Amino acid sequence: MAMTRIRVGLLPSTQFIAGTLPVPKVKDPNTGEVATDRDTGETLHTLTVFLMEEGRAEQMKITVPESGLPGGLQPGMPVRVAELFATPWARIFNGQLSDGVAYRAAALELVK
Repeated sequence: MAMTRIRVGLLPSTQFIAGTLPVPKVKDPNTGEVATDRDTGETLHTLTVFLMEEGRAEQMKITVPESGLPGGLQPGMPVRVAELFATPWARIFNGQLSDGVAYRAAALELVK
């Protein structure tokens, strides 16, 4: 079954601030297996960013391939998010429906 990917349109005034350091994304918590990109095999990383737009701030968790992470990235640094996509998901876990949106970016760039 194909997953729906939605390109996220951002206002020119949108700003992002790194909230955490990137960490390898875990595919299977039982084995510790790290998630990789299906096409390239590259290790995927997750980090929290804060999106600031029109007087409001939202916390987001974003997945980024290793090659898309800039050197020297630290929490609190302004970043530009390249090619941001949202993928809605839903699953049943222990008889309860869980759902949400997963965010994936091609790269982050430090804003100077």
